[in-house]
Amino acid sequence: MAKTAKRKTEFVLCINDSEDDLQKGKMYKVIPDESASKSKYLRVVDDSGEDYLYPSAYFLKIELPQEAKRALLQAS
Repeated sequence: MAKTAKRKTEFVLCINDSEDDLQKGKMYKVIPDESASKSKYLRVVDDSGEDYLYPSAYFLKIELPQEAKRALLQAS
C-alpha cells in the first residue's frame, strides 16, 4: 500500500482588499497549488465560495491551533 502525504490545511489573512471577493482582515483557506506558488500566487477560497488565484502579496500566512482549524473547516 502506497503512503500518501497528508497536506496540512493552511489559512491566510487578507491584507489587501482591492479585489471584490476579498475582505481585508478576513481569514481564507488556501487550496494547495504548486504551480501557482511558483508564480507567487495562492489559490484561495474567496467570499464567492469558489477558489481563485490571487497574488501571494495580498495575504499573510498564519498558524492556527489545530482546534481552530477544525472549527473553521466545519463551518465552511
